[in-house]
Formats: sequence, C-alpha cells, structure tokens
Amino acid sequence: MAYAGAQAQDAATFKPEQIAAGAALYKKNCAICHGEKMVDTGGGFFNLLTFPPAQRSRFMTSVGNGKNSMPPWKSVLSQEQIGELFAYVVAGEKKP
Repeated sequence: MAYAGAQAQDAATFKPEQIAAGAALYKKNCAICHGEKMVDTGGGFFNLLTFPPAQRSRFMTSVGNGKNSMPPWKSVLSQEQIGELFAYVVAGEKKP
C-alpha cells in the first residue's frame, strides 16, 4: 500500500527542518540497524546511502509496512515522520 503524497520529490525541495527532523528520527529509530551514517555495519541491512531519491513511494511503503527483516513502522511513526526520514535519507549529510 503506497502512502498518499508519496510521489517523487527532488532533494533540493526539502526544507532544512524536514531533514533535521528526519535526522533525529533516524538516530532514534534506524541507526541501530542501518548504521549511524546509513551504512550497514555488518548485519546485512540495506545500505541507505544507495537509496534512489526518485523512489519515495517505495521508501514510504517499505518503512510503513516493513520489508524483509525490518518490522512495519506505521504504528510507531506518522506518514509525515516517515516522509521526514525520507528527506534525511536522500538529502541529509552522508559521510560513510
């Protein structure tokens, strides 16, 4: 199930507040598995540095509903928060 408003968004259109909110959410909820800098530290998790920016719908669906070993987050995070995570993943500071 795709989320409403899940069309592709150019990274340049993200507001700094969205990226900052996504960074905080990432640190709290995602870094444990996907690594502090979005690079898997050896557990076999998806390397988020390679996530295609044009695939927002895929991101929203995967995070919301879960995928492979990742549990669904839609009962924990709102659509807006998942969108903020997407902003951080595609436009945030990336230093492996």
